Amino acid sequence: MTHFGPGPVTIFREWQQLLNGGRSGSDPEKLQKVNDFFNQRITFSDDTIIWGQSDYWATPIETMGRGSADCEDFSIAKYYSLLDMGVPLTKLRLIYVKASVNGRQQAHMVLAYYASPSADPLVLDNLISEIRPASRRADLSPIFSFNSAGLWQGTGNQSSKSNLSRWQDLLQRARAEGFQ
Repeated sequence: MTHFGPGPVTIFREWQQLLNGGRSGSDPEKLQKVNDFFNQRITFSDDTIIWGQSDYWATPIETMGRGSADCEDFSIAKYYSLLDMGVPLTKLRLIYVKASVNGRQQAHMVLAYYASPSADPLVLDNLISEIRPASRRADLSPIFSFNSAGLWQGTGNQSSKSNLSRWQDLLQRARAEGFQ
């Protein structure tokens, strides 16, 4: 973290406290704490401004180091935080959606939590701070979802292990930072 300067050290320490203190809570408590943590401390911005690239998927360390993130970075930071807090991988998916924002459709990413495989997932989002069931998010149309175990089309069945190049690159960088 120090290569980002002294500012991010505080958020990184707060994040470590969140992870350590949140491992004993229920899954809904963990979801709320993680969603609030990132939505309240990280500023939304575009990858061209943050990274000088049209699309870059940041690790949680990079996101906290910059203090800014786009929707993918918010979702990824929440995903890794919840995994670290003991939420099973099988309950978490990053979902690429089309979001209706001010009457326009735009590409967007959210994190979903499935209490059971057939449950209506809860959506963690940086556009809307309240965690809502997907059935109450008519503004989102799922395209595909994925996690470290696989890739799903729409809301359907798992199709294969994810070969998304940006995801594979992120997984490699995250492992180098100590994430599993």
